[in-house]
Amino acid sequence: MRIAAAAALLSLVIPAFGIPPVPRPSKEFTFVEPSGKQTLLTSYKGKVVIIQFLFTWCPHCQAFSGVLGKLQKELGPKGVQMIGVAFDDNVNPAAAATYNQKYVSGAFPVTYAPRDTVLSYLGLSVMERMAVPQIVIVDKKGVIRAQSQPMGSPELQNEVNLRKMLTDMAAEPATVSRAATK
Repeated sequence: MRIAAAAALLSLVIPAFGIPPVPRPSKEFTFVEPSGKQTLLTSYKGKVVIIQFLFTWCPHCQAFSGVLGKLQKELGPKGVQMIGVAFDDNVNPAAAATYNQKYVSGAFPVTYAPRDTVLSYLGLSVMERMAVPQIVIVDKKGVIRAQSQPMGSPELQNEVNLRKMLTDMAAEPATVSRAATK
């Protein structure tokens, strides 16, 4: 009897950890540009969006931002948009602007958002251990097609894999045609 009760309790706790399944519709997300302007993720609908959730002091985030900057220049004309979202404990507009200048060279926007907002968007608990950068890829229709596991997903940080994934998604139609739904 105790084993059954423990198993039932464990089945309630385990789903609370880890990311929600993908693909899934993206929730709305608001990030703040260094100028103070608030931007909605839905303003990029119709583009493939890769979001790098980062800490400004993280060397892995800094290196990956360089990869994303290169891919932005290459794939931006095909409808791909990179966005950096810093969520350090004390991040501010100046820190996001400095990060952009130093590691991205203006290739894509580096914004910021409160940690709680980021964790909610990612579907992670404040108790969850997490590595950065966290990567989310949203397709043209606003569906999250890929997301890092809490402790990272090397395949989402591999330039060759990422280029192929983004190129394939950029070639997909932005909407379903009426003929296809009949």
